[in-house]
Amino acid sequence: MSFPANPYNELAWIIGEPVIGEGTWIGAFTLIDASGGLTIGKGCDIASGVHIYTHSSAKRCVSGRKYNAVDRASVTVGDRVFIGANAVISMGVTIGDEAIIAAGAVVTRDVAARTVVSGVPARKTGIVDLSDPIVPQIVTVPLT
Repeated sequence: MSFPANPYNELAWIIGEPVIGEGTWIGAFTLIDASGGLTIGKGCDIASGVHIYTHSSAKRCVSGRKYNAVDRASVTVGDRVFIGANAVISMGVTIGDEAIIAAGAVVTRDVAARTVVSGVPARKTGIVDLSDPIVPQIVTVPLT
């Protein structure tokens, strides 16, 4: 099987027409679904195996197809966002600038700028401190 051609990575599967900012890198085996609308900012790194979804057929499935629609909601990823390997971004989520999504995280809610999230479901575990722009610091915060 071959993936549809895209200018980012020949081993990434990109569906729809996402708006992707300059300098964004997309790793292999990544699934990007822009069928519900997707904007990814400038200078992002999206690691291998990430899934970004802008649709869900869950209601259609569990209703035995009585709910005859596929729900769609756009996703927005800010500038300079790092998304770790095998993370999943759910439909309707907004991720702020300079956020870090840890490997394997499942993001079901918005993530504020300069916030680190991890886990399933993803929760705030740190903040990004850019007071020294050469050597950014990640400050761990207690789980709440």
